[in-house]
Order: sequence, then structure tokens, then C-alpha cells
Amino acid sequence: MKALLEELGQTIPKSHDLEDLLALLLAHYAALSRCRRGLRFLTGFAVDPRYPLLRTTKRQAASALRWAAKVRNACRTLLGLRPPRRRRKTK
Repeated sequence: MKALLEELGQTIPKSHDLEDLLALLLAHYAALSRCRRGLRFLTGFAVDPRYPLLRTTKRQAASALRWAAKVRNACRTLLGLRPPRRRRKTK
């Protein structure tokens, strides 16, 4: 998302709040509005898991990875980049 801001020539805020970044991008990339719910969910992972009493479940972690992939792919598409190659699973 910060790469999209850079491409627009906008100042890159020092923020972990993905909804704030989305707000800066929506005027230029309306398609990102589909990611709002996921970005709200992902923002919690920027800081919360660093604290010992705030635990993340395996289910939450898996959901976060799926949302991160969706957002990343949407941003890569807007930047004109190919989707990343799928990694082979090692045994």
C-alpha cells in the first residue's frame, strides 16, 4: 500500500494503521475498498502480537495470511506487477 502511495507521489505516513493508508488511496484506487474489512482485521496484527498476554490463535493467523495475500495481490495488480509465483511445498 505504501508503494502505491509512493507511485502517486504522496508522502508516506509512518503508520501501522492500514485503514488510514486505505483512506489515502481510495480516491485513486477505488477497487481497494473491497479490502477494507481485511485491512481492519490486519491492523490488529501490527502491534498486538508483540505483547505476551495478547495471543493469536492458529485460525486468526491463517485468516491474517489469507487477507494479507489478497491485499498484496490487489496492490501488485494496481502497480502492474505479476502475481508472485507459488512456492512448492517442501516435504
